[in-house]
Amino acid sequence: MTADVETDDRDLELVPARRLLDPEPIARFELAPGDRILVAEGDRVSVGMGLAERQREPRVDDGPPVAGAAEVDHPALRAGDWWPGDGHEAGGPLRRRHPRSPAGELLHPEDGRWRIATGSHVDVLEAPAAGTVLEAIPGRGLTIRLAGSALAGTSAAGIPTRGRLERAIGETGLRGALDVGRAGAILVVDGRIDSEAIIRARATGVRGVIAASLAGKDLRDLQASEARQRASLQPLAPFAVLVLDGTARRPLAGPVADLLGALEGREVAIVVDPPLVVFNPPNPAIPPPGRDRVRVMGGDLVGREGRWLRGAGLRRFPAGVLLEAATIALDDGEVATVALADLERFV
Repeated sequence: MTADVETDDRDLELVPARRLLDPEPIARFELAPGDRILVAEGDRVSVGMGLAERQREPRVDDGPPVAGAAEVDHPALRAGDWWPGDGHEAGGPLRRRHPRSPAGELLHPEDGRWRIATGSHVDVLEAPAAGTVLEAIPGRGLTIRLAGSALAGTSAAGIPTRGRLERAIGETGLRGALDVGRAGAILVVDGRIDSEAIIRARATGVRGVIAASLAGKDLRDLQASEARQRASLQPLAPFAVLVLDGTARRPLAGPVADLLGALEGREVAIVVDPPLVVFNPPNPAIPPPGRDRVRVMGGDLVGREGRWLRGAGLRRFPAGVLLEAATIALDDGEVATVALADLERFV
């Protein structure tokens, strides 16, 4: 009997494990040359604090001279430094002239002058969650260790955002949940969803959408819409979409649905890189998933969940494929044999 239990445990370990909670996750915020970093390594940031100013339409312009007066005022100029600009000429009508060189990020010297990345329109990147700055590299990005815990997804698009979590569960999906009363919310959708509904949600003031799945075409359409918004030079409210299970249509996993249900009404954040739902306090009052709890990720039983019974050894599946399998008891009482490759479990 002990040998059978050990064999079943060893077979269960072959099922891919998915981590439900990630404590103190690390988030990255990509920046480009010309974006101005407003924090430094080691700084503690709070929710809504400005992290950087992003240039909407960056351009390369002439900066200060490499030698001469600039060396006297700023003797340690180097690539990546922020150049504040020369200011205006003093006195008379010259006060209304443009600066001799605009503010921007130093790139490289050329013909005795620095080349700088600059622009006229900026968006402020705000911290979606509290944390500590681990790294701040001009022209590349910020790395921040966030306070609290996170639920990981498979992909995300948009701008890191924050809002109160609300559920939009049902066959009508996102379209049936849209009204102005949802403004400022992050919606969890377990029904039908497409790029058109997501764009409408953004227009009504929704701050984000969490979906079980989203087709690759709809994700590309959403990214193209974000690019058009930036090109319009209109102020952009933070908005992001996070996908939990990729492109294949599946319902929300039971442990994930329980976690998001416990967080309903609380403030949560969506981070794009990596795709995360971040929340605080870190431990909502939900029971952890059982060790033998498994979920079917492919095949005819996709999306169904149940309890691991035992390993079933090699079994023949459609198309004559031989695969390692397991016997599981589904929640509706049915007992099924499923390939190990089509299962996942939460830890």
